[in-house]
Amino acid sequence: MATTGHVKWTGGLQDGSGSIDTGSGALDGLTYSAASRFADGDGTNPEELLGASHASCFSMALTLFLETAGYSPESIETTATVTLKQETGAYTIHRIALETIGTVPDITQEQFEEQANNAKEQCPISKALASVPTITLDAKLAS
Repeated sequence: MATTGHVKWTGGLQDGSGSIDTGSGALDGLTYSAASRFADGDGTNPEELLGASHASCFSMALTLFLETAGYSPESIETTATVTLKQETGAYTIHRIALETIGTVPDITQEQFEEQANNAKEQCPISKALASVPTITLDAKLAS
């Protein structure tokens, strides 16, 4: 299965902007710019989109791992915080922090953490981001 993302950038880096469209049409018309990436400008940015992608992939993987282990998750809520850092004149993503809260009956915190760690290691987006130096996980059960 292949999916597409398309961007058109117009202008220079500081005064230009881009528009984002997806093959499904679900995210068509998103805008981004240097201001939305490096300051408080309107629009999205690549790191925000990467975080949403990672959080959604991880949540689906965790649901699969839980179901495979015999649990019936009611909900999984995940935030991925992507940190961009400038090093020696170049920018790099040096950290992604995953935070997830699951509502899963009949599971212990330890069992939930085990399944969450499996999902973190096995979700396709985590695998694609293997070059990120630090990917952390904080997995909690909803009380």
